[in-house]
Amino acid sequence: MNDTVRQPWSLSELVAELRSGRTTPEAALRRSRDRIARTEERVRAWVAFEDTPAAVRTGPLGGVPMGVKDIIDLAGLPTRCGSVLRADAGPAERDAPVVAAWRAAGAIPLGKTVTTEFAFFAPGPTRNPANLGHTPGGSSSGSAAAVAAGQVPLAIGSQTAGSVTRPAAYCGVASLVLRHGHLPTDGVAGLSPSLDAHGVYAATAADVSLAWAALTGEPDPARDAASSAPRIALWDAAPLAAVSDEMGAALASAEARLTDRGAKVDAFPLEALIAEVTAAHPVVMAYEAARERSAELERADRLSAPLAGLLRTGADTPEADYLAARRLVAAARAELGALLTQYDAVLGPAAPGAAPQGLDATGDPVLSRSWQALGLPTVAVPGLRNAAGLPLGLQVIAESEAAALRAAAWVERSLNG
Repeated sequence: MNDTVRQPWSLSELVAELRSGRTTPEAALRRSRDRIARTEERVRAWVAFEDTPAAVRTGPLGGVPMGVKDIIDLAGLPTRCGSVLRADAGPAERDAPVVAAWRAAGAIPLGKTVTTEFAFFAPGPTRNPANLGHTPGGSSSGSAAAVAAGQVPLAIGSQTAGSVTRPAAYCGVASLVLRHGHLPTDGVAGLSPSLDAHGVYAATAADVSLAWAALTGEPDPARDAASSAPRIALWDAAPLAAVSDEMGAALASAEARLTDRGAKVDAFPLEALIAEVTAAHPVVMAYEAARERSAELERADRLSAPLAGLLRTGADTPEADYLAARRLVAAARAELGALLTQYDAVLGPAAPGAAPQGLDATGDPVLSRSWQALGLPTVAVPGLRNAAGLPLGLQVIAESEAAALRAAAWVERSLNG
């Protein structure tokens, strides 16, 4: 069996073809179904499909096939959250607002993609298209894999710790995690109200930028990414002692190339503070998850060990510890905000290294926890590889989606040009 089926589908090229009339929404849907038919037995990215999705040409995306993570309501299909507790769930009556927004932009949801159990750590059946023997990450594993395999050029997920960024890094695609609260989370089975955020996948950072512009009606940040080299604070995450040697070498190589291309790259000066926020994140997540998923906590004997452990830990966490963690995050957010008036973005590793071998775990979200707690948008940038050819993803963090996407597109062009 071939160990790779990675073949991302360019969103930018498809949108150009749709707008020019060189292809049609019907043809795009056929291409998507054909690719799923050829690869799904190996990738296993999907849990359910719409019977007859309407081929529409409205909105700036005008007919782009899309996958929807199975914690997000999609009208007519059940939201099972990767859990036996939802095995008998009936179909959702309406789209979650985030799905409705993507439909309004012209995307066509094909169905529901695999999630880990309630978007935590217990993995589903999905394999990494970059190497089928390696984890695709989690929790938005199906959405990342569907994009990496070229089954769809666009898919949506969610992030509470590292659920979008890590799968993008492992599968070798791009992602955007939106600022916390940027879009409503109604119709999404979340874990932590102060941390949960929406995410989107596409083949490249430029593709994700196009998708964000279509969703929001804002100008495409990637279009002016070449106007000037950014000011970058380089975060190597050294105090966390989590980054592999190969990822450290890739980051150093990226720094050299970006500097050669004219970027101003300085060492990130708040490493110790980010390490403190990283430690605060799981306290907030567990405390809120125990309350958000209190019904599931009552049936913890039917949950996976990781999720049951999270909910029990959160239930036992004193409120004083939770409030102290929230205060620490708020103070750090103000300090980081001051730093980001001097830099366009922070650049660092998106995951500790390449995707680990095996499918019984989804990897470590340690390099996303702080940025998620701080509520900042992050863009995963693909393009780097280790000696075995597995993807090594970087991430760009900034004050706004537009700033993060602009810097990420510049980084992507510089690394791959």
